[in-house]
Amino acid sequence: MLLESGDMSLIDNFEKMLESGQDNAMLRFTLGSAFLKMDKPQHAVEHLRKAVEHDPKYSAAWKALGKALTACADIQQALDAYTSGIAVAEEHGDKQAAKEMQVFKRRLEKQLPPAD
Repeated sequence: MLLESGDMSLIDNFEKMLESGQDNAMLRFTLGSAFLKMDKPQHAVEHLRKAVEHDPKYSAAWKALGKALTACADIQQALDAYTSGIAVAEEHGDKQAAKEMQVFKRRLEKQLPPAD
């Protein structure tokens, strides 16, 4: 994934906002998404987990968390994130997000070893 010149300065600005005491779901989601875009899923997971702690009903954050955990090869945690995200999306009538996460979840389930 190519690093765009503005990505690092954007991240720096948002991290400064965190340091100054501004911490909310949207800020954490934006940071997590930026790190995911930069192919730094471990950093993305940290911020996206905080995003869903701030706002457990933030379906886009759950979806991004699932993607970041998948990129970290943490399949079970990714499945859990997608499960939570699907429930939230369905509760809020966000059918498209729920469908997308169901597709991602099914793909991951195929990677699990068969149950004995």
